[in-house]
Amino acid sequence: MRQGTPKIGSVSRSIAMLEAVLEDREGQSIDALARQLDLPRATAHRQVHTLIHEGFLTRLRSGQLVAGPRLLRLVGLVDNKQLIVAAAAPVLHRVSARLGSVVQLGTLENDMVTYRIKTGEGAGELFTKVGLQLEAYCTGIGKVLLAHLPRAEREAYLANGPFPALTKRTITSPDALRAELDAICQRGFGFDCEEIAPGLSCLAVPIRGPGDSVQAAISVSRLVSAQDIAGDRKLIHAMQEAACEIEQNLVPAT
Repeated sequence: MRQGTPKIGSVSRSIAMLEAVLEDREGQSIDALARQLDLPRATAHRQVHTLIHEGFLTRLRSGQLVAGPRLLRLVGLVDNKQLIVAAAAPVLHRVSARLGSVVQLGTLENDMVTYRIKTGEGAGELFTKVGLQLEAYCTGIGKVLLAHLPRAEREAYLANGPFPALTKRTITSPDALRAELDAICQRGFGFDCEEIAPGLSCLAVPIRGPGDSVQAAISVSRLVSAQDIAGDRKLIHAMQEAACEIEQNLVPAT
């Protein structure tokens, strides 16, 4: 007995044709693509006609087949960071409730942290919001993301210093920030203690993707008076566990 849910062969073949057209750089004919895919000529022509009709392909005046408007719209709706947000959301809602704290997820765009998830008790009282961009050098999430940039990109960022002080505890020196970023890579987490706002402390850990790349980080925020956030091993462990679960959610099902 066949195991698992059976595939629809016609769909698989149509996807293969779509992929072949998009990868083709020689302007091959449909007949040539049919031979390449070991498909009957008539089947290949019907596939291409259907893909054009549905907007996944379009034919230029030159006769060349290229991505159609429907496919381009779908591509614009999805990027790898959106996939991370989808994988992280249920995990962060759960961990924020367990910790009784605000938990956030951010990514790096144009040297700025973009906040993509914000959840937990007191979320409305914290000045950050989804879609907001903040400087990276003075936030827990930002420093984690900077720490895991390729060396050349990190040095290019540091060359923009010295950085404006937002509080008396903000790291402004490029050399001091470089040392802090190196320490983050070694210990596996980053934090800011009143570096972006008085009385606020955040601890952040990276979310790792394929090839050990870091495209997002998550943080937990607390008042400084509550406890020494950087020395709270239980809190660090909870956030690292959450990061591990998110990373596992990103692995495609087999």
